[in-house]
Amino acid sequence: MEESLKQVKEEGIEKIANTKDLEELEVVRKDLIGKKSKLSEVMQNMRNLSNDERKNVGILTTEIKNVFAEKLDEKAKELIDQKSVLDRPIDLSLPGKKVSEGALHPITQMKYDLNDAFLSLGFEVYSEDDISSEKYAFDNLNFAKDHPARQSMDTYWLEGTEDKEGAERLCLRPHLTGGSVRYLLKHGAPARFVYPGAVFRNETTDARHERAFYQYEALIVDKNISFSSGMVMIQTILEKVFGRKINTRMREGFFPFTEPGYEIDMECLVCGGKGCKVCNHNGWIEVMPGGVIHPNVLRSANLDPEEWTGFYINIGLDRLVMMRYGVDDVRLFHSADLRFLKEYK
Repeated sequence: MEESLKQVKEEGIEKIANTKDLEELEVVRKDLIGKKSKLSEVMQNMRNLSNDERKNVGILTTEIKNVFAEKLDEKAKELIDQKSVLDRPIDLSLPGKKVSEGALHPITQMKYDLNDAFLSLGFEVYSEDDISSEKYAFDNLNFAKDHPARQSMDTYWLEGTEDKEGAERLCLRPHLTGGSVRYLLKHGAPARFVYPGAVFRNETTDARHERAFYQYEALIVDKNISFSSGMVMIQTILEKVFGRKINTRMREGFFPFTEPGYEIDMECLVCGGKGCKVCNHNGWIEVMPGGVIHPNVLRSANLDPEEWTGFYINIGLDRLVMMRYGVDDVRLFHSADLRFLKEYK
């Protein structure tokens, strides 16, 4: 009996090794360890053996069954690795399918270009969360308690915090400027950094405005910073981004966190300064408000305004991308229309 079982083992191992596909392997599995296999017949006839023979044959039968199971699993893995993913022959004469490639969004491209430009000037790139609070978005930035920007018509307040104040009253970030105080409280002065990111405002959308859009803010805090050096930096950045000199103008502007404040306009590159719906038909478009940092903001950052000064610029990232590519509607960038976005690969 034992010699017969050894022969069954050798024949079974050889049969498994010679199997060509998974279908044939399943037939071999049933033949070797199925209910009608020779091993099953041996186990059914063990009652006719003596106690010693029954013990020896039982041990040997179990060992052979385990060997078959192991060999069958190994063969199955081997056949699966060799099997083609196609259920039909490959026609090598057919042309291949073009792989669809992704690309950076044009706003992301512009952000990276600005990062490179500012890093070359010794700035650090900083980021913070999209959720801010009344304390950082308004209180620290010298906004009056009755300033209209605090109202729900402009700012998205988070449900459940409307009746709270300061750091406990949460909102979607309405601008990036609150990040300046957060950075200065952590790192102190002197400081030279930029912080790009998305901002959210409840306003009517049109060719120049979106409810969720991108800004790119830069701040320098140091001793004896001249106002004119800010304009030099702005010209340098625009030339790096557009690859040529850009016509700009500076005009007075009011912001609670600056004193004095200014608006930087650039010549509309969509119409070449002739006037279009993007520039409101005047040939110029506002791209970066800013100004000298207000003393109260410095105090919020635990800095002495008698010792430190600095200036902001806040770049409208979406508008700068519009100028780069001559796009006349900012909503196209946020439409998720792949037909439009593929133009900027």
